[in-house]
Amino acid sequence: MSAYPQSLTNLIKSLSGLPGIGEKTAARLAMHILNGSKEAALTLADSIIQVKEKIHFCSICFNYADQDPCHICSGLERDKEVICVVETPDDLIALENAGVFKGTYHVLGGALSPLQGLGPEDIRIGQLIGRIKEGGVTEVIIATNPTLEGETTAAFIADQLKDMSVSVTRIASGIPMGGDIKYTDAHTIKRSLQYRTKL
Repeated sequence: MSAYPQSLTNLIKSLSGLPGIGEKTAARLAMHILNGSKEAALTLADSIIQVKEKIHFCSICFNYADQDPCHICSGLERDKEVICVVETPDDLIALENAGVFKGTYHVLGGALSPLQGLGPEDIRIGQLIGRIKEGGVTEVIIATNPTLEGETTAAFIADQLKDMSVSVTRIASGIPMGGDIKYTDAHTIKRSLQYRTKL
């Protein structure tokens, strides 16, 4: 039986369900929330509810957004002729935080993985091709992760786009094989974008 009151036990259990949060950390966070002001707790709760109610996928790039199209796709300063293809919104955020890319994005929502049953129809390759067919795109930068699945996805996209009038490039080396873009430092991401190569 828990030494905590039931409502506190429930909060600890909920917090420990978050990635990277063990039971001790969850208990520490729960005690912080309990001992903090009611206003701070309500602000936290409201933030969680707002995220669940207001965040959706952008209808153009499929990034997380609270408006449609998202602030990147609707940004007047963005170069709409260049699309950078990434696997996840986390990868997009890592590239944006590097501060060097001024084009637009396309979030696939994963990578090709026959072992996991993920084929071309399970990620947003069709939507990418549709965007290119609409015209106005001159370059597609493939920034999938340098993993077996990411490389397979990059090769597949390059093959699908080979007969279209767009330049297809791949981010350059610098990000280690087997690594994830979202965990890569800004300098490495910058070099990867600057020294991308044609596929």
